[in-house]
Amino acid sequence: MSLADQVLAVNNDLPIRTDAPVHSGKVRSVYWLTAQDSARLIQEKNYDVSPDTPLAIMVISDRISAFDCIWQGEGGMKGVPGKGAALNAISNHWFKLFKEQGLADSHILDIPHPFVWIVQKAKPVMIEAICRQYITGSMWRAYSKGERDFCGISLPEGLTKDSKLPELLQTPSTKGILEGIPGVPAVDDVNITRKNIEENFASFNFKSTEDITLYEKLLTQGFNLISDALAKIDQVFVDTKFEFGYVKDKAGNDKLIYMDEVGTPDSSRIWDGEQYRNGQVVENSKEGFRQLLLNHFPDPDILLNKDRMAEREALARDNLLPESVMMAVSKTYIAIAEKITGEKIVLSDNPKAEIITILKEQYQLVD
Repeated sequence: MSLADQVLAVNNDLPIRTDAPVHSGKVRSVYWLTAQDSARLIQEKNYDVSPDTPLAIMVISDRISAFDCIWQGEGGMKGVPGKGAALNAISNHWFKLFKEQGLADSHILDIPHPFVWIVQKAKPVMIEAICRQYITGSMWRAYSKGERDFCGISLPEGLTKDSKLPELLQTPSTKGILEGIPGVPAVDDVNITRKNIEENFASFNFKSTEDITLYEKLLTQGFNLISDALAKIDQVFVDTKFEFGYVKDKAGNDKLIYMDEVGTPDSSRIWDGEQYRNGQVVENSKEGFRQLLLNHFPDPDILLNKDRMAEREALARDNLLPESVMMAVSKTYIAIAEKITGEKIVLSDNPKAEIITILKEQYQLVD
């Protein structure tokens, strides 16, 4: 069994019954179930949703993206062993804690396999909800160039790289390209202010201005819950991105929920606590991989400059990374997942075959 065999890189070719095209993102693929299968599962499994809710199977992969590109390794390693299982295990852990602590629900209804979620259809809020407890990354780059206004928030003078911010900051950006919003450029991932959101709440898919306050509250609650839990295992929760959306409850009322993933090494920066106190930043997240790429290539501007996207895509396509790099990333993901969940991440020999068997035998979703 080679390492490459244990990697689930292609996840949009499973024989799951669907009458819609498979939507494939950077890491996950989404299979929308037929109306009949959705209704049947809601009834059979007693999911807490409206009977006519569309359901989907969401399959994670071991692909690794950074700087908006997918990277691959030598020896046919088209992803990172254990990455998908680690990400799902961490998200599952936090969503379970959110539920126990009375925070909002998530889009996940069922977890048939470590790589698979059964989810309800949500109408996404078009905001990347970003929370920062330390100044690093893009915020530090902007600050070091003299910028003091960040998403409508004034930052004080005298902050140093990687230091703790005076308070937890929410610095939202756009999710996707939003057209026709005054003061908001029609480009993906552009920083926005609370005023932008308030004045155009419907354009961001909010149902009301009260829900802006609710999303901010859920963002802070979720961040603090994860931060406190990580502190107990001596890990620093530096910053993170949450996503929110609307679903209908059993009675047909709209409710705002967490969606996508939360508190993972893909969506967050997590630092080792002991090393940080000793003046060292040791990344237990994808940020370590990003830094490695910036150091690996002679012209890091290609990775940072959005105007050089064609060059960046060529760089990712034409440069297979050493197996040692992919395995170092694997070690980071598996180690932090096992630390957070307290359980071992077991790599399956053939994840695709396992998924097909489970979805066929237990859910009757494969012909």
